[in-house]
Amino acid sequence: MSDPQNQIARLRAEIAEHDRRYYQAAQPVIDDQAYDRLKATLAKLEAAHPEFDFAASPTQTVGDDRLDAFASYRHRQPMLSLDNTYSAAELMEFGQRLLRRFPDQTLTYLVEPKIDGVAVSLTYEDGRLVRAVSRGNGIEGDDITQNVRTIRDIPDHIADAPAILEVRGEIYMRHQTFEQINAAREAAGQPLFANPRNLAAGTIKLLDPAEARQRPLNIVLYGIGACEPGNYFTAQSEIQDKLKDWHFPVLEKVWLANGIEAAWGCIEELDTMRQSFAYPTDGAVVKLNQFALQAEAGYTSKAPRWAIAYKFEAERAETRLKEISLQIGRTGAVTPVAILEPVQLAGTTVSRATLHNEDEIRRKDIRPGDTVLVQKAGEIIPQVLSVNLDQRPADSQPFDFGAHLKALGIEAERDPSQAVWRIVRQDDPVRQQRALQHFASRACMDIENLGTAVVEQLVQRGLAQTPADLYRLSESDLLNLDKFAEKSAQNLILALEASKQRALWQLIHGLGIPQVGKQSAKDLEASFASLEAIANASEEQLEAVDGIGTIMAQSIHAWFANPDNQALVQQLQAHGLNLQSSRTQSSGGPLDGKIFVLTGSLPNLTRDEATQMIEAAGGRTSSSVSKKTDYLLAGEAAGSKHSKAEKLGVPILDEAAFRALLEA
Repeated sequence: MSDPQNQIARLRAEIAEHDRRYYQAAQPVIDDQAYDRLKATLAKLEAAHPEFDFAASPTQTVGDDRLDAFASYRHRQPMLSLDNTYSAAELMEFGQRLLRRFPDQTLTYLVEPKIDGVAVSLTYEDGRLVRAVSRGNGIEGDDITQNVRTIRDIPDHIADAPAILEVRGEIYMRHQTFEQINAAREAAGQPLFANPRNLAAGTIKLLDPAEARQRPLNIVLYGIGACEPGNYFTAQSEIQDKLKDWHFPVLEKVWLANGIEAAWGCIEELDTMRQSFAYPTDGAVVKLNQFALQAEAGYTSKAPRWAIAYKFEAERAETRLKEISLQIGRTGAVTPVAILEPVQLAGTTVSRATLHNEDEIRRKDIRPGDTVLVQKAGEIIPQVLSVNLDQRPADSQPFDFGAHLKALGIEAERDPSQAVWRIVRQDDPVRQQRALQHFASRACMDIENLGTAVVEQLVQRGLAQTPADLYRLSESDLLNLDKFAEKSAQNLILALEASKQRALWQLIHGLGIPQVGKQSAKDLEASFASLEAIANASEEQLEAVDGIGTIMAQSIHAWFANPDNQALVQQLQAHGLNLQSSRTQSSGGPLDGKIFVLTGSLPNLTRDEATQMIEAAGGRTSSSVSKKTDYLLAGEAAGSKHSKAEKLGVPILDEAAFRALLEA
């Protein structure tokens, strides 16, 4: 058996990485139950070995969703997490503990649906919304006011409100919206989002509010944080009605139960009706109703002693795996997908499930024709858990990934450094289609009227194989395509012409360089004068860019070293596309070459306005403070960036000093 100290250290590191993926990257790789099992194992080890310090252990702290790109703001009242259980017996023990604490009291509980969303706190001062903050580490969170204001259901003003009020709730995405966004991404050959919660979390932390507005979010409010005067509410049950009076979106149903046994009955009722709710619900929250008793019960370091979350078991069902389909992405990566006999799971009909990669198929020995157990946990894209070997057909054969690719006429090789197959031929038609769809997408070159059906025809008829070919198209070429008339052909030609003036970062993103996404494309433009400068940069110079790591730097350098890609860039230049950074065209200004980081709320400028002023004066912005930062422009609630700038000796400007610098 391994040393307990090493076991504890390993589990803490593993959980910390899962926390980072869940709270900051919004890309978890395990479901809630698997994560909770890891934490339970760690808690048991720590209890058995109290000699090892665990004050900063994940079992004692709240997961931290803060990002460097956002200003931090301290909650007036901490936003703690909840202890949770999947066991009715543990729920009863929670009730018994409170009975022992309050032996002479009649305990009532409020039972609420547990929303699988992103926790948020809205601050109202004198009835006016002034700030929206994420949970963060429970003590302070990210100021996400700009993106939260894109949610239509949130009132900007509330009448007859206390002087200061923190309203707590969850931001979520409706199932239908989530499915529409994923359908569009699949058509474009882009990777799918795993679940509505991840997509909502990623959207609320987008740096561009206009982009956030393109992914409609919703919100439901159910709780109160700080409230002045403090006697405004006396019980949890009063909050729902008051929030409704203030025109907040509230929970569809709550229950008031006398005793923990009655609360369990409410949870069972919730389980039968939750699939009809607009928001994803993965459990129930049980809260002691009276605020006076809550205050007496108190808190642990991370959770209230007067509340608990009961989580429903992940939904599972057996169905037949009809075939294993192969999906090709923009970089030629081949991803296996299980095509299933449709089955009902978590309120939706499931006909596809992720298989991840070849190693996953081998490990579980998944074969076409198998009866498989499918799970949909926390609204995650369904996954195949296991095979029912008793139901396996007698003539079943192991799935041979390489042979299947060959039978489909797809030339691909397995990447020796990853469990992924990639198409070898650059001229593979499917790979070409996916690459062109990505290039034309809104997040890249934003070429109107160049949808999936048009791209497929262009590739099939040999009219376009690379992005450069798009700019050779004529009206007569387009008139030969299905459903194209003179007007639609002219519109597409005009759209192609307009795309030549897109920002450099849009072109970089559209080129489909492996590892390079939208933000890293912006980071590259911010650091280099032109596409030529990026192409000629060494790996060391690329890695020196904030936000570009070693693997990405290697990928960028290798992409531009490829002769085919060099020829593509030359062709795009010949067609008149913009290969220059607009950020460097204002050189000679008072801020020429200076790097700014923005944090906090400025009195008279939005972050976008300040950024435009910096760029117009020849400077540029970065998302994080480092030794390369020339100035920190700091407003109210500057948070951790202010502290880091002080530590590094970076000059800190307020708005008045910033304006003076511009006029110098």
